[in-house]
Amino acid sequence: MIIDFHTHIFSPKIISGRGHYVAADPVFACLYSNPKAKLGTAEELISEMDACGVDKSVVLNIGWSSHDLCVESNDYILESAAKYPGRLIPFIAIQPLAGQNAISEIERGARSGARGIGELRPDVQGVDLDETAIMSPFVESLVSNNLILLSHVDEPVGHTYPGKGKATPASFYSFIKDYPDLKLVLAHWGGGMPFYSLMPEVHRALKNVWFDSAASPLLYQPSVYRHVAELSGVDKILYGSDWPLLSPQRGLAEVRSLGLPENSLDKIIGGNAVSVLGLGND
Repeated sequence: MIIDFHTHIFSPKIISGRGHYVAADPVFACLYSNPKAKLGTAEELISEMDACGVDKSVVLNIGWSSHDLCVESNDYILESAAKYPGRLIPFIAIQPLAGQNAISEIERGARSGARGIGELRPDVQGVDLDETAIMSPFVESLVSNNLILLSHVDEPVGHTYPGKGKATPASFYSFIKDYPDLKLVLAHWGGGMPFYSLMPEVHRALKNVWFDSAASPLLYQPSVYRHVAELSGVDKILYGSDWPLLSPQRGLAEVRSLGLPENSLDKIIGGNAVSVLGLGND
């Protein structure tokens, strides 16, 4: 089974009204103010999945700054997952600063079949991960509803790109230690976090943390899969494309070209996702 753990879909309303949403929300603006930045619907994703042999995709929202825009865009993601059962796995957007409204939206998502929250953008959303008054009730709601948190993480070095911010591995470490029961996926290889798992205390702290490979061809050499498997363990890697930015085929071709053991390849492109998402329990 092939599972793409990192895709984004938007409603036709948002796509056709891009300019309105760019003006309305700074997170959407930093990602999609350039008219060339790709946006895609659920139907377009399904077509791409069929063309690339992808069985299931995690469909992520973005970290809208506005609670109301979280809710509006969550509606489309939840409706799309219901329209394509067994193909699309919904994650919803939450603005933790919305307080009780955020908790209510988490609970609505859980009731509606969401498997997680994401893609959180803590720096652009104005969220301090160390602010326990905000984050503790947020995380408690996720854990009690058995939801995964997927967050964008930035590399502290290297080239800039639209959406690159200040959510570096260092900003997540205390958060990870404070909430060991939270299932956490750090996107884009965790901004390099796997390297620090060579430190014994960091390795222990990352027990409930996974890394997706979203946009990997734009960031790293293909050998990153082999290195992270050695640093953190192959069980920690979740294949993700970042569609529609990149086609799933590009990243799948990269990881398949490495000559990894068949068991390791199967885990990376689907088996680990089945475990993390609890799909075997359905």
